[in-house]
Amino acid sequence: MHIRKNIKSICLLAVAAGVILLNSCAKKEDVFINRKVSFNTDWSFHLNDSIIDKDTIGSTTKWRKLDLPHDWSIEGNFDEKSPAGYGGGALNGGLGWYKKTFKVAAEDSTKVTSITFDGVYKNSEVWVNGHYLGKRPNGYIGFQYEISKYLNYGDKNNEIIVKVDNSKQPNSRWYSGSGIFRNVWIETTDKLHVAQWGTYVTTPKVTADTASVNIEATIQNQYSTSKKATVTTTIFYGIGNDLRRIKSTSQNITIGANTNQTSKQQIQVPNPVLWSVEKPELYTAVTEISLDDKIIDQYKTNFGIRDFKFDLNKGFILNGKQVKIKGVCLHHDLGPLGSAINTRAIARQLEIMKEMGVNGIRTSHNPPAPELLDLCDKMGFIVMDEAFDIWKQTKTKYDYGNDWDKWHKKDLIDQLLRDRNHPSIFVWSIGNEIPEQWNEKGVEIAKELAAITRQYDKTRPLTAAMNPPVNMNIDAVTLQFEKKDVSINPLAGSGVLDLIGYNYAHQTYEHHQKNFPNTPFIATETTSGLQTRGYYDAVSDTIKKWPVRWDLKFTEGNPGNTVSAYDQVQTPWGSTHEATWKVIKKHDFLSGMYIWTGFDYIGEPTPYEWPSISSYFGIVDLAGFPKDVYYMYQSEWTDKTVLHIFPHWNWKAGQTVDVWAYYNKADEVELFVNGKSVGKRSKKGDDLHVMWRIPFEAGTLKAVSRKDGKVVLEKEIKTAGNPSQLKLTADRSTIKADKNDLSFITVDILDNKGTLAPNANNEINFSLKGNGKIVGVCSGDPVSHEPYKGTKHTALAGKCLVIVQSGNTSGRLELTAKANGLKQSTIVITAE
Repeated sequence: MHIRKNIKSICLLAVAAGVILLNSCAKKEDVFINRKVSFNTDWSFHLNDSIIDKDTIGSTTKWRKLDLPHDWSIEGNFDEKSPAGYGGGALNGGLGWYKKTFKVAAEDSTKVTSITFDGVYKNSEVWVNGHYLGKRPNGYIGFQYEISKYLNYGDKNNEIIVKVDNSKQPNSRWYSGSGIFRNVWIETTDKLHVAQWGTYVTTPKVTADTASVNIEATIQNQYSTSKKATVTTTIFYGIGNDLRRIKSTSQNITIGANTNQTSKQQIQVPNPVLWSVEKPELYTAVTEISLDDKIIDQYKTNFGIRDFKFDLNKGFILNGKQVKIKGVCLHHDLGPLGSAINTRAIARQLEIMKEMGVNGIRTSHNPPAPELLDLCDKMGFIVMDEAFDIWKQTKTKYDYGNDWDKWHKKDLIDQLLRDRNHPSIFVWSIGNEIPEQWNEKGVEIAKELAAITRQYDKTRPLTAAMNPPVNMNIDAVTLQFEKKDVSINPLAGSGVLDLIGYNYAHQTYEHHQKNFPNTPFIATETTSGLQTRGYYDAVSDTIKKWPVRWDLKFTEGNPGNTVSAYDQVQTPWGSTHEATWKVIKKHDFLSGMYIWTGFDYIGEPTPYEWPSISSYFGIVDLAGFPKDVYYMYQSEWTDKTVLHIFPHWNWKAGQTVDVWAYYNKADEVELFVNGKSVGKRSKKGDDLHVMWRIPFEAGTLKAVSRKDGKVVLEKEIKTAGNPSQLKLTADRSTIKADKNDLSFITVDILDNKGTLAPNANNEINFSLKGNGKIVGVCSGDPVSHEPYKGTKHTALAGKCLVIVQSGNTSGRLELTAKANGLKQSTIVITAE
């Protein structure tokens, strides 16, 4: 790879496409191109998989070519004896090596070249041309090394080597992934430039008429002489290439040799368009540095203008409007893609959440990929950005607690610098269920973290996710604790936090104003309901608490490690989905909640152990297929007209079946079996669903919702015959030919009349023609040990997912699905 030539190509393409330059007055020689370019392609990888390898590489090392981001653990087989344990998804870590050869243009020898890693899990060490750059233990935070003085310029090759050591296991309570699993960038700047993460944009005063926008920019001078320069910041409405200029301001500075200096500017934006969850309007601040009237550096910062607060009585107020936070917690893995970041995969998750009515995301329990935050900015989510799952006291033997003393301050500062301009971030969380929360040592650490956070950002409140903040003498709460321990959590009572963060203990929420009269409420983590998509227990109106207690081995459960998809199974520390939402929706002072979890994730298969290897917590399964409770939230959280009935209608003759309906915008629902009414039901009080208990009779189950006697919606479920055919449906039939874009294709197993076969579990084989590849297969089954990186998979409840990735040339991608005894199906995806 020749870096500068690639950059020039990008520039020429942009001009050819008619991109409007930001500074329309710039001279030809001032035309500036993106200083940061992708460094993801053409890497080589080696996994040390034997004792002989130890932790070294040499001339006989076998390498394979690949592009980044990359997660090597997801490529492995599920292993009962994996040191990661079932909590870590029973997928092995290990020690891996990456290398890449590249050239740097001779003209860049006078510039500053740096390499940026958005995240490497974990214990990464980097060398360029044999020079050691450093180590970063934390796998979730980005970091940068300047490499200018180690480079060869011109036609001579350079080599970068990255060692990634994830061999000491367990080091995570959930699946982490292994490798350079986020994006890598090369950044080339003048010696006088805006520093990495070097801008801080705030909007201290916002009215309907005007918004004050403050811009702080850290200017870095790496010249050996002082420089007189002009710093110009221009605010544009919009992001990317669709920009409308608002205002500019300039400032002359004199900056000493080899020093940093902060430039402070303010611009008044007239008639600001405010960022909100419904209309997430964005602006761009473009900071340019000029020497002798020549632009030598340009740095873009996306931001939003909004005004918010957490009120003791009214909860969360955004732009003067009360907004209930309806959030979910998300782990960083992308299901069958593992932890290797992909922007389209994240966007799909967020689209599915938006469709449910979600307006908030908690980045549990670590700094997220930058792409997630960019998408939350654009799509309108209220983000709680979380820093740590561990402080000094470990939760697993080899986790971050071992690195705490040396690295926590650096990691937190870098997260704050990286993330603080995102308008979607409204809360900083300094920790999740930290063991030290119960003693004064935890208060001491929290004070340190709070001081650091407020030093770098005073515009957002901070919290910690405490389990729970107050242990009241309520049986459902003390089930997890001894009654003698009833008390205020020391961290919660310390006064350090701006928001009291509740993990679970929903029975205490209504007492919040009495327990914490001076600090607003946020439910940082709630619910922990459990379901297997498509599986239903015979009786649905009994509540099951699995496991009995968090620290006791679970010995009960269902055959095949299934969990009923009725909202009836919860962890003992949590609740059903309906129970917590009923409390949250009732009181204005309860600002909102983040449900555990939006999606199933790999690892932590509560309440079970092996052979389960992925979670049951998700409202949506690992493949991205909604479970039934998804529609309860949709009926409550959206303006969509909803009528969802379940379960399926394939049972034994005469078997008693509980039929549930989630609905809204109606007074009643009437249920019919083969045209005969079995009764009308209406929600009473705070009910969120209605139910019928009826004998099964093959045929058609039909529900009709009515408002004032008029039909609102009708839904039918038919008894399916034997599986007969496959149906393929793509979320997008046209994708970009950029080697990154994805099409998520749902496979439905149908009978000969086109009805979904709800009990079908056929093995499906996939083949692909064209310039692309199959990059993931999944059914959402928490017990399946079939590889996610394969070309075949067994369906769960009649459904399966296959993910196709484009190549770098346009054309047709033809996917065919086959299964024994079923009619095959083919679908065409266009890459362009």
